[in-house]
Amino acid sequence: MENNVFSSSDILLVLCDSVSRVMTSATKTEVKFAPIVQKISQTVLRPEIGTFVLFTGSFSGMVVMNFPKEAAMEIYRNYMLAVGLPREEVASNYTSDSVSNSLGELMNQILGDFTSKISHKLHTTITQSQPKMLTLPQEVQININVNLDHPKYYKMTFFTKDGNEFYMEYAMDDTEFTMLKEIVDEDELNPDEILAQMQGE
Repeated sequence: MENNVFSSSDILLVLCDSVSRVMTSATKTEVKFAPIVQKISQTVLRPEIGTFVLFTGSFSGMVVMNFPKEAAMEIYRNYMLAVGLPREEVASNYTSDSVSNSLGELMNQILGDFTSKISHKLHTTITQSQPKMLTLPQEVQININVNLDHPKYYKMTFFTKDGNEFYMEYAMDDTEFTMLKEIVDEDELNPDEILAQMQGE
């Protein structure tokens, strides 16, 4: 953020950080994003697993995540093992409901982290819809249009620990926020600290 202006590019960076942080934490393996953004003309659900979420509030937008099966299975497998599921109970095919359900859960966590941080930074409220998941055959692509004010479309590439790629496509209002006066950020609430304080009283 420069000169007290928070732009759509700043919002995109917060979203990428949320994707990387939540997936790294959930899978106990590093998930990174390429430091390059690609401008695109529309958002598309692509094979093999696609998911999308709408968000509204001070600005509106949509996030689409596209997972080739190799990336989907690596993320799903590491996530399940990290939460203690026995290896023999982990699904072996990307078309399994447990794979799409797990990725949908991660998407929900990502958007929750993103909207919380944006709401804190901009002192405003953003809400999200429930993630929609689709397992798609190779030949199917679905264009998704959303009613936005002069929308901007971006595509980001992410990498798993094993080098598998997955992609985020992002549409949002072409907007920016300008800080009119200095705002002193309050520390974000930490549930563990609150609990410790209560127990100490």
